[in-house]
Amino acid sequence: MDVRKRQDTPASEPDGSAVGWQATVLSLFPEMFPGPLGLSLAGKALNSGVWSLKTLDIRQFARDKHRSVDDTPFGGGAGMVMRPDVVDAALAAVEDRPGPRLYLSPRGRRFDQARAKALADGPGAVIVCGRYEGLDERVIAARGLEEVSLGDFVLSGGEPAALAMMDAVIRLLPGVMGAADGLAEESFEEGLLEYPLYTQPREWNGMAVPEVLTSGHHAKVKAWRRSEAETVTRERRPDLWARYLETKQRAERR
Repeated sequence: MDVRKRQDTPASEPDGSAVGWQATVLSLFPEMFPGPLGLSLAGKALNSGVWSLKTLDIRQFARDKHRSVDDTPFGGGAGMVMRPDVVDAALAAVEDRPGPRLYLSPRGRRFDQARAKALADGPGAVIVCGRYEGLDERVIAARGLEEVSLGDFVLSGGEPAALAMMDAVIRLLPGVMGAADGLAEESFEEGLLEYPLYTQPREWNGMAVPEVLTSGHHAKVKAWRRSEAETVTRERRPDLWARYLETKQRAERR
């Protein structure tokens, strides 16, 4: 599968027809893409045009002979900061690419399933991968970058986070995963974590599959799964459980 061939897919085909979901990634390490997204179902979808990938090396927009993309922070402190003029030039080069401008940052808004679905419903996204201590604040403001975080932890750069975020979006695109009903029952789709899963053999290491799942009674299976999903969410994610109850109460008051 020639995934690199797909990295510079144009915004439209020669006949004028639109291509699939368009991912544009700005990075100091463009060779990290598509990475795992070039494999399995995402890779097949990339090769068939369900989505396309364009990568851009930020370093090519450096203005000195040393190809410098960062400098020391004003006010002192450890680390280096990516220069606004360099990053702005890179963003200017992809102005024609569709979708919101996203910057992976630990201080960004938490990325969740709802945001993944919203991105999947759109034409694509332009993703900026920071390095060092991050981007100069002025280019974030000037370009209206939406800061996005995967969680309360720090990575060495935005690339791993971008791959994870893109995977969450790509799997929601039509034709990538197959059955839509399977997606509807996954964790976070209704504000709950997913219920426990079981398969063959029916007994393993002295543990049996819950009898209700082998009963063939669909209504009882559905009720059991909802009950288990609520229990798991309440015990493991009190924050999700509180939001779930609030949403449920609002719906009941309507």
